[in-house]
Amino acid sequence: MGDEYYMKLALKEAENAFSKGEIPIGAVVVCRERIVAKAHNMTEQLSDFTAHAEMLAFTSASETLGGKYLNECTLYVTLEPCTMCAGAASWTQMGRIVYGASDPKRGFSNFSPSILSNKTDVLGGILEADCLNLIQSFFRAKRTK
Repeated sequence: MGDEYYMKLALKEAENAFSKGEIPIGAVVVCRERIVAKAHNMTEQLSDFTAHAEMLAFTSASETLGGKYLNECTLYVTLEPCTMCAGAASWTQMGRIVYGASDPKRGFSNFSPSILSNKTDVLGGILEADCLNLIQSFFRAKRTK
């Protein structure tokens, strides 16, 4: 399976978030071609500002794999991680991060591009238009209410 396949799964997670009134960001963690975690934003539902899709996926992946290090894993996420999530990815020693849309307002590359381990590979722009469209649709709907 390739990057687009797993990003489509992350987009499904983002759509779940959208349907619950959450900012539509989804994440999937893959280890050796096995999906070990799926998550979406739950900050509103849990009343927890740290309940970002990535943070929930890291916790779930660590529980599934039985350890805190995810150095053999890839994180697929629909939006570029924020600094908090990139910091957590660094602590997990995430092997690879693949994201859909860049986040010019809160993306880690704008504030702390060196926060990740130099061993972490990063690839952006996978299904970027689809990821961006979902987020923009969410905020357009919020503004018209």
